[in-house]
Amino acid sequence: MTATTASTPEAAHEEPSLLSARVLVPFLLVSLIWGSTWLVIKDQISSVPPTWSVSYRFGVAALGMFVLACWRKAPLRLDRQGQMIALALGFFQFSANFNFVYRSELYITSGLLAVLFAMLMVPNALLSRVFLGQRIAGGFVVGTIVALAGIALLFVQEYRVMPADLGDVMMGLGLALCGIMSASIANVMQSAERVRTMPILTLLAWAMLWGALGNAALGWALYGPPVFESRPAYLGGILYLGLMGSVVTFPLYFALIRDIGAARAAYSSVLVPVVAMILSTLFEGYRWSTLAAAGAALGMIGLVIAMRARSPRTPRLTG
Repeated sequence: MTATTASTPEAAHEEPSLLSARVLVPFLLVSLIWGSTWLVIKDQISSVPPTWSVSYRFGVAALGMFVLACWRKAPLRLDRQGQMIALALGFFQFSANFNFVYRSELYITSGLLAVLFAMLMVPNALLSRVFLGQRIAGGFVVGTIVALAGIALLFVQEYRVMPADLGDVMMGLGLALCGIMSASIANVMQSAERVRTMPILTLLAWAMLWGALGNAALGWALYGPPVFESRPAYLGGILYLGLMGSVVTFPLYFALIRDIGAARAAYSSVLVPVVAMILSTLFEGYRWSTLAAAGAALGMIGLVIAMRARSPRTPRLTG
């Protein structure tokens, strides 16, 4: 058995440019929308237990995704293997990930949590390398180091303004890191050959449904019957997170993963805290410090370097 350069259509397919519309438009749109969701999630942390809020969000999202799949004439049925993949994706992406995220906001600020999630590209790159054999470009490594320096500055800035004590910060960090790893596993799943052949809308609709049902079961076990809040801001937040923050963004984001890889697609998370800070400036009177400005600038420079790096071809084994 020898290692040869693949001659399959997939190997011949050239990696799309960052500046191409099919990459740049969804990349920016996902970043802008997810940058706004942190403020909405913050408002969701109320009298409703986090698990029930997550369940409502993805119940709305699952319904919206099935409607979108019907409108786009995507198949609605999955075979047994497809359902198992959807179940795993629902667990890691739409249950474990968001339960950790919502709970971490009980201990740390939404700004700090958004900054932490900007590190998503690191486990995405490492897991893709280990489990899928995807090589990491030198330019991506350089860009990631620069971006991480910016993230570190943003982290210091957000930590300085936090009212929480060290114990709360460590608890919030632990929960956030669990959420990051859950999201990364789900991201890398999208790059697997079997998953890439599945219709995105169909897969997401079922995954969100399984996630919503799993969250409901967990919520009932932990907190008893459903708890709901009739406050207009809470209801509007559920709709916004379910539709704009999930139905609009996840098909775009998972298509990016299939197009440019989990590591580079996760660079949208570098833009997210910057967007969140800009929105906070507009609506909450956030004032930029030198650290925050320097961190945002380094993050953007690292993003450009990493996204311009072309992934080296990975040899395939042929008999």
